[in-house]
Amino acid sequence: MSEMSFQILGSDLQYVEVTLPPQCSVIGEQGAMMYMDNYLDVKTILGDGNGFFSALKRSLTGESLFSSLYTNNSGQNQRVAFAAPTVGKIIAVNLAEIGGELICQRGAFLAGEVGTEVKLARQKKIRVGFLGGEGFIIQRITGKGWVFINATGGLTEMHLAPNQTLQVDSGCWVASTSAVTYDIHYAGKVKTALFGGEGLFYASLTGPGTVWMQSLPMKRLSAELMSSAMTGRNRGGVWGRLYLIFIIIVIIVSLFGGR
Repeated sequence: MSEMSFQILGSDLQYVEVTLPPQCSVIGEQGAMMYMDNYLDVKTILGDGNGFFSALKRSLTGESLFSSLYTNNSGQNQRVAFAAPTVGKIIAVNLAEIGGELICQRGAFLAGEVGTEVKLARQKKIRVGFLGGEGFIIQRITGKGWVFINATGGLTEMHLAPNQTLQVDSGCWVASTSAVTYDIHYAGKVKTALFGGEGLFYASLTGPGTVWMQSLPMKRLSAELMSSAMTGRNRGGVWGRLYLIFIIIVIIVSLFGGR
């Protein structure tokens, strides 16, 4: 059986178009499908298809309780496209090339080859769960094929050497390979922590491994929109403020209500 192929299209509002050869399938997050060819069979499944409790744990990571399974039962190639739910980029990662495991922020999964599983990964250190900005629960994606995750804003990929450490805003972290360690540290100076605008704590990522980061976390974007709505910096007056509040509500629903 031939392997599926794909291409990531768009600049700031990206989508991934997957080409499925005959008898090949792909799993997509509910509500992420943009378009598909006529001869694909679509089936709704619990989570990754591994039972209720697996699906329940998956839902705790910011994904839907149900997924959509797209299967090509025809005799020719068929296409299906998945769109990112936010303004940003789509990351394609071959799990087989990184040891079969990827650690991600909540809600990062978009689509993946059959056999890809979105699992619950707990923060091992209490201070990381309380202070890291991502909470105690993040995603652990496992499998042997391609997986597609989404990030907001610009995207950068960095490779860390053994014991090389990178300090980042915790909200800017999107994903990392399993060998990268994640910790939280105090900003160091009270003046910097209180008035520097970066918060009291920062994330510390230590290699070896690969790290993906985003330039505009949704929390930062929603905070800026809220500030604009409350202070009247927008030019639209009352109606402009109401529109911004509406946008904020949509963002909150997308963050906590699933797609």
